[in-house]
Amino acid sequence: MNAAARPVSAGKTRVCPHCKAVVLESLSVCPGCRHHLRFDAEAAQRQEAAIRAFEVDGEIAHPAGEDPCEYSIVVTVRNAQGQQIARQLVAVGALCGGEHCSVALAVEVLPTRLAEPPVPAGAPVTLAVVPEPAAPATGGRRLPDGTVLMPPGMKPRR
Repeated sequence: MNAAARPVSAGKTRVCPHCKAVVLESLSVCPGCRHHLRFDAEAAQRQEAAIRAFEVDGEIAHPAGEDPCEYSIVVTVRNAQGQQIARQLVAVGALCGGEHCSVALAVEVLPTRLAEPPVPAGAPVTLAVVPEPAAPATGGRRLPDGTVLMPPGMKPRR
């Protein structure tokens, strides 16, 4: 199924079947576990067009010879009105004298659709005639992919 048959709803989410994280439905690769979610060429192009809008790298260290300390890493997201829309505890731990750990945060922004490549002036334009779909059998309902849903007791058909 191509992307035209399944429009992308901006912000719509789903669960990654690999790591169970909530991810954007439009992604072709999970940002958490990096497993492939879709093998759709347009989705892959959209993800390649992602812009790294924000990135922070840091390190926390504990001086040698001091008592251990504990840390918590929390990420909070707020909308334009300042309302908190998400708060996630990412990790906790302890550092003994001389130990350190690093933290990296990145925010990627993806286009909701790819920009259409400009058509050069004078280039031939091809039009396609799309036939009307056949009416579904009585009592059935046709889905956009062509599947006809039938009442209970009857099997769906294509």
